[in-house]
Amino acid sequence: MQLYQNRGTWLNRLYPCTMAVYALTAILLPLLVGKRWLFVVTILCSLALLWSGKVFFRALPLFGFSITLVVVIFIIQGMFYKQNQTQVFHIFMAKFFREGLLYALSLGLNLFNMLFAFAVFVLTTSIDEFVEELEQMGMPTKMGYMIIAVFQIVPQMLGTKDAIIDAQRSRGMEVDGNLWLRIRATLPLVSPVVISALNASRERAMALEVRGFGRKTKKTYLDRKEKTNADRVILWMCGLILLIAFLWRLVKWGSFLLGI
Repeated sequence: MQLYQNRGTWLNRLYPCTMAVYALTAILLPLLVGKRWLFVVTILCSLALLWSGKVFFRALPLFGFSITLVVVIFIIQGMFYKQNQTQVFHIFMAKFFREGLLYALSLGLNLFNMLFAFAVFVLTTSIDEFVEELEQMGMPTKMGYMIIAVFQIVPQMLGTKDAIIDAQRSRGMEVDGNLWLRIRATLPLVSPVVISALNASRERAMALEVRGFGRKTKKTYLDRKEKTNADRVILWMCGLILLIAFLWRLVKWGSFLLGI
């Protein structure tokens, strides 16, 4: 079970490493340049790619998951940021300051940018193909297995949780309702979900050993994707953009150190 969705779009036909390079570029570019509007640009680019890859609605739960965290960040930073000086508004006894709200805005945009850029990668790129390409480039096989296991364990745990909830619902247990009822119904799921994931990992490790996973001989591969023109354009653009941003940051640092 994976997050990857093969919808037959041009994104699914790209070289496995292309979207990983895009995600890295989308995350690093605003951080290197340090401009908030770049966060907005990269977020819009990621949303456009998600829509083009027909996985836009699959990524929306990420927004719902992170919106609560962003609200908490705005409350805490707006009230307690160490450089707060200019009060903007107050709600009863709680005072919110401009400096803290702007800092929270930067953190929130950075969070959304990372989530959507990562979603473009995991929803449009097969992790198996991605790891296979990295192994052909020289990455150790055991490290490749670790990457695949990390990407598989979360969907597997979610699938197990949904199966247990459906079984409880079919037996007449109350699993829907207010927040307290959902929390009370979810807590007993933690132990079986975690144990199931650990058992699956052990069984997967045994299956790999049976298939000669630990052998030192060089692996062979049935097929290999080749880079398309779209891959070359995206990779060159991402590399050029990152190079310009890095050089711009070096110039800024140099100007600051020299006092210019």
